[in-house]
Amino acid sequence: MLRVAMLLIALVPGWVLAAGEEQWLVQLDRWGNISYQAMTLKAAGNTISGQIDGDSLTGTRNAGRISFAVTDKDKAHYTYTGTFTQDAMQDVMQGVADFPDTNNPQARASHAFSARRLPERPAGPARVYDFQPKDYSNEFSPHRLPVLTVWPGDTVHTKTIDSGGVDEHGVTKALYGNPQTGPFYVSTAEPGDTLVIHLKRLRLNRDYADSLDSIVGRAMGPGLAAKAGDLGKPIRWKLDRERGLASPEKPTAGLHGLSLPVRPMLGGLAVAPGNGSPPISTGDTGRFGGNMDFNEVVEGNTVYLTVQQPGALLYLGDAHALQGDGETSQYALETSMDVEFTVDVIKGKSVASPRVESPTQIMVLGQAGSLDDALRAATSGMVQWLQQDYGLSLSECAQILGSAIHFSIPNLAGRSVGVVAKLDKAVLATLRRQ
Repeated sequence: MLRVAMLLIALVPGWVLAAGEEQWLVQLDRWGNISYQAMTLKAAGNTISGQIDGDSLTGTRNAGRISFAVTDKDKAHYTYTGTFTQDAMQDVMQGVADFPDTNNPQARASHAFSARRLPERPAGPARVYDFQPKDYSNEFSPHRLPVLTVWPGDTVHTKTIDSGGVDEHGVTKALYGNPQTGPFYVSTAEPGDTLVIHLKRLRLNRDYADSLDSIVGRAMGPGLAAKAGDLGKPIRWKLDRERGLASPEKPTAGLHGLSLPVRPMLGGLAVAPGNGSPPISTGDTGRFGGNMDFNEVVEGNTVYLTVQQPGALLYLGDAHALQGDGETSQYALETSMDVEFTVDVIKGKSVASPRVESPTQIMVLGQAGSLDDALRAATSGMVQWLQQDYGLSLSECAQILGSAIHFSIPNLAGRSVGVVAKLDKAVLATLRRQ
């Protein structure tokens, strides 16, 4: 089902395709290793021209055959030759690509390729799509076929299941381990761009959540750990969606009357990792985002992730009704959720670490195997933000960090840990943005 958004968006130069320009996704098989390339083509009779991963191409397309040559920025030459098929469902091509040998510049290597033409942007204003997922992914993978193609400015309404694979009706729909909805292919997004995800609505869609009475090992000293042998039992929480409260379903005497305001969030939000990386478990994190478990990924905030594959391939899931800093119980209040988000693309800008922006703060999430390394990543990422957006010198950044930075620990429960660097926007209000 498709609804046209009521609000028009301005077309941003840099992502709008020129008239008559086709957008393609090329799949290249190099010795069993699959990678992807973004390609644009424009035809003038039988002659074609365009770009592939930013490098210019020229060639011909005629009578079901296609051939084109590419020269990259280092003056290396590539040729693609194959067949072109046009039908009512989709335009496709397949053939052989002739590449320089990766180890011997005097030699050549042949690799199979295929390509599919991507949909054109529908005429008119930005659109709102209702997408009802039928299956879910336990990997952040560049190889999974997109569930939907959207364009900058478009909005998607969809839903997630919980970290155990259970939907809003209590039915298991996927394997446990943070199954994700997606991926969503964001047209015009290319490696080196930044994907912008505006979280419009995050709403609980069932009346319970599951957690544990656990404390993660990283948060316990030897004395506490010696007493924690009986912890790790499942805890069911009631969710009062009308009042926005969560309470233990069977509270012990000490917790009788406990009721906490919910704050729905997405534990998982990611783009597909870049070429050279295998599909990554939905329990892991990195520059691509991932199982961040950051409790500021909430309705009204905006998340920025560096695009590493054509189309970005956006995944989301692992909804939490509520989570304290660190997710110290191993599981937060795990539940399912209705989600509405809008995407945009910042062309030619790359960010070192995931960023989150709220109405009052800018935040950078550092993720690593240790808190020390995560702290370094968060600090470096905040310096990059100040330098990119405000043109500050390193000395000027140091003065702001030393007087105004906040740090928090969003995640202690995964294979990696997270540290967030935060700055209040009020501190930056007098600075001139680039």
